[in-house]
Amino acid sequence: MNRTRLPEGAALVALTADGALLAARLKPALPAARIHGLGSRVAGADEIFSDTAEHLRFLFAAGRPIVGVCAAGILIRALAPLVANKRAEPLVIAVATDGGAVVPLLGGHRGANRLAKAIASALGGVAAITTAGDTALGFALDDPPAGWRVANVEAAKAMTAALLAGESVALAVESGDAAWLRESGIAFVETAPLRVLVTDRAVFGDASTLVLHPPVLAVGVGCERDADPEELARLVDGALATHGLSPLAVACVASIDLKADEPAVQSLARRLGVPARFYPAARLEDEKPRLRNPSAVVFRETGCHGVAEGAALAAAGKESVLVVSKVKSARATGAIARSPSDIDATAVGRGRGRLAIVGIGPGAAALRTPEASAALAESTDIVGYSLYVELLGSAATGKRIHERPLGAETERTQLALDLAAAGANVALISSGDAGIYGLASLAFELLDRENRPDWNRVAIAVLPGVSALQAAAAAAGAILGHDFAAISLSDLLTPWPDIERRLRAAAEGDFVVALYNPASVKRQRGIGVARDILLAHRAPDTPVVLARNLGRDGQRVDTITLAELGPDKVDMLTIVLIGSTQSRRLRRGREDWVYTPRGYERKST
Repeated sequence: MNRTRLPEGAALVALTADGALLAARLKPALPAARIHGLGSRVAGADEIFSDTAEHLRFLFAAGRPIVGVCAAGILIRALAPLVANKRAEPLVIAVATDGGAVVPLLGGHRGANRLAKAIASALGGVAAITTAGDTALGFALDDPPAGWRVANVEAAKAMTAALLAGESVALAVESGDAAWLRESGIAFVETAPLRVLVTDRAVFGDASTLVLHPPVLAVGVGCERDADPEELARLVDGALATHGLSPLAVACVASIDLKADEPAVQSLARRLGVPARFYPAARLEDEKPRLRNPSAVVFRETGCHGVAEGAALAAAGKESVLVVSKVKSARATGAIARSPSDIDATAVGRGRGRLAIVGIGPGAAALRTPEASAALAESTDIVGYSLYVELLGSAATGKRIHERPLGAETERTQLALDLAAAGANVALISSGDAGIYGLASLAFELLDRENRPDWNRVAIAVLPGVSALQAAAAAAGAILGHDFAAISLSDLLTPWPDIERRLRAAAEGDFVVALYNPASVKRQRGIGVARDILLAHRAPDTPVVLARNLGRDGQRVDTITLAELGPDKVDMLTIVLIGSTQSRRLRRGREDWVYTPRGYERKST
């Protein structure tokens, strides 16, 4: 049993450079944590903000655990207007900038005390726990170890008060490992008017009985392809009810890996609030001696003699027993096994592999979307070109990094799919937007071409980023204010005649044109050809924006004319935005902007 599993996705809020250094020390110890830095004082944070109180309120409203490396008063004053429901509000912790004191301000009995102790341990400081149960008893009855759940949380307060007052409280353990209670130093008795009951039975408790459910049940399931999720849910709900078992004692839903992408299985796991875990057929076949209903038909179809029973027993462990033999509906099967000790669902089988194809933006963390940052934080593995990995900075800390050189895009994408197929949570990164000259299209091309069953079971998400053309246009003003086209001048993957045809079409259509990959050491001619094609349709003084190293050290944004554009002005780190006949250059003092009117002036006349 893992008693120290911590809340995920904490926002480490730093208001000073020293605070950011302390947050960086903490980040590896906190799952999926992100450093949020005050822009005027903190450099290199994962997220940047300018208004401290506003940002804290935003995080709080979003339900994010907040670890503020700052004075507790700052957090209190910012969040006080939002504090209303102690059972719904996120955890809030204040950490002194020297790491000496860690104070859980909100959510003590829902993980904040546990998180504060972990932070204090990491920093060598002291957790200032003020909740009576944790201080005097060493535990909180309404915040049990990971995987445990409370059937009637409203009874926890009265039970804690009784223990603090020295009243007799009985402890009855019917299932699970209650060592965290027995070894607490509390002198529980065998019988008393007040009782803590640890059980996997469907018992609801009352004011005199606090019911705790340990994670000791594994639900094994099988189903036909595209079975109705409600059918599987009814089957499992019925099996639990018939045998008097509580769904709150279920640790995981388990099945054969062929069902990793089955909507009914994933839906059941979400319904029960537990992970879905999967096994290869060979591992389930190891359970054949313990099956009560082995099937030759199932073996011919899957390679094991029992999916539901085998998965339940595999997840529940060697000492487990079947408490519900295989039950069937028209298109689904289910079974339930009980473990004599707690099941750590993260350590059994493997989860469904996930591949996030992430656009990381131009480079700076501030130009990454929160969705992209969250995917990076949640990933176990990052696959990318070395330069892109470097641009991630601290977002890559603690991840398994798989670098492949420029030009090995297919190898990179295949590797990402292989890792995800093996159960990893993978982020395949592209600079800018992964769907604009990035790796998203290649990933789907490989899926389409190879049609590999293991790849097909991977959960795939494409997460957009700030593209180079967006970042360049914003830095220069608003050159993309009207219709535009994006064209790559690289003929490595696209024949040059096709590129020329697209250039002519864009020129004739009077589009603003974004040119990617304008020139390299070996490709110098293309940019001149593009210039000449466009000059045939627009004036020599048409504004052209040259943006280099966007969002990175050495960023440079210049405006020249179309007539001046040539290979000496660009390289592979440059994106070129060429205005339409309507684009205008606007100089105001030291500012030099380019914009393309959309036609609002005509609308107002």
